[in-house]
Amino acid sequence: MLTLDQLYVNYGAIKALKSISCHVEEGEIVALIGANGAGKTTILNAISGIVPTISGTVTFLGETITSIQPHEIVKRGISQVPEGRRVFANMSVLENLEMGAYIRNDKDAIFEDIEKVFARFPRLLERKKQLAKTLSGGEQQMLAMGRALMSRPKLLLLDEPSMGLAPMLVAQIFAIIQEINASGTTIMLVEQNANMALSIANRAYVLETGEVVLQGPADELAANPDVRKAYLGE
Repeated sequence: MLTLDQLYVNYGAIKALKSISCHVEEGEIVALIGANGAGKTTILNAISGIVPTISGTVTFLGETITSIQPHEIVKRGISQVPEGRRVFANMSVLENLEMGAYIRNDKDAIFEDIEKVFARFPRLLERKKQLAKTLSGGEQQMLAMGRALMSRPKLLLLDEPSMGLAPMLVAQIFAIIQEINASGTTIMLVEQNANMALSIANRAYVLETGEVVLQGPADELAANPDVRKAYLGE
């Protein structure tokens, strides 16, 4: 479904990504793990067209999307839930969800999809008229995920969905991620909580300073002594 081939991204003089090559197959959950500054978020932003690439290609469903504008990438079926959630603070929950459907004009289907989001996240239904800034961190994460789903993505990019959440909420968010995947959405997951990420992923890539240093089935990486020592706190 998605292929990154020899991708390079610079931030000024800093080489953020160096010859990144990876892929995501349809139906998978693929995790990116690594320390802060390893390049995980930059990979998602390069796929979404938010940061320009120096060289290399991003191919999605057979089409090169490396130089396409972000809103056009959303139209092609990729949606991102950004780190820090980035909800529209002064808009209501319902308005945030409507913003997620800005590329669509099928009003009846949009209404149906809003109802599906509320079914998946009942807490949002209870708060649908509240301003997003009044929600808790967990509720904002649910809203950011619901908003991304409103564009009906084929591929969902999730950036640090567990950040700042209580352990019970983390388990809930990860269960929802698995449910979204089981309902047919492919997922690329960036997550500081490597244990949780590897527990639900099919495959994973380990990044260090902008390079892929390890890759393979998630359960094999979770059992790798080097990975356990560096990222799983053992």
